Amino acid sequence: MLQTQSGSGLMVLVLQMAAIGLVFYFLILRPSGQARKKHTALLANLKKGDEVMTSGGLVGKVRDIKEVEADGVKESRVTLETGTSTVVVERSRIVRIGGSTAPGATPA
Repeated sequence: MLQTQSGSGLMVLVLQMAAIGLVFYFLILRPSGQARKKHTALLANLKKGDEVMTSGGLVGKVRDIKEVEADGVKESRVTLETGTSTVVVERSRIVRIGGSTAPGATPA
């Protein structure tokens, strides 16, 4: 009789761990993946002349988009015109294009 009680206790523990895993997936992993996909789609539509905002709060118009290789890693860099200045930023740092804000991003 002792074995049936320990066996059911183990089953309850396994079910609790599975429930915690499901909650973790649906509250953290899945929304994060969806936000990443939306941000990638937002950046894929980036083109010259678009007004953008970076994660640092810099606002400007896209003048040029270049693919560069630094230390064996390919990066996409965007040249922005902001007032009288020209700034180069990484494409991934753009959080807003026109009125479209990337999910999970909080514009400054």
